Amino acid sequence: MVFYWQVRGDTIHTQFKKGVLELLVLCIVRDKDIYGYELVEKVREIIDVNEGTIYPILKRLTNEGYFETYLKESSEGPARKYYQITVLGIQHQEKVLAEWNTFSEKINQFIKERDS
Repeated sequence: MVFYWQVRGDTIHTQFKKGVLELLVLCIVRDKDIYGYELVEKVREIIDVNEGTIYPILKRLTNEGYFETYLKESSEGPARKYYQITVLGIQHQEKVLAEWNTFSEKINQFIKERDS
């Protein structure tokens, strides 16, 4: 069975989405410290994703030393847990991004040559 997800009104194969979520999370957190729900909303601007999909990624990346967390008071309720990328996380993000660029370039070139 093949599953598809909505992406800005289009559909995307589930495996494509799973493969890119970690990279999106790394890139967003590299841009700025962010709390979980805000991160989910940022990812949803790109890919329609369930909140429950992002938190395990955050937990794993934190456990692997790519993110650190801290609590920050909120005027809208309890303190929020913010995620901050570490030096190790920046190195990992750069590696994953380079892999993604190489992969997507090869796939796009293959498709372009095949369609010619």
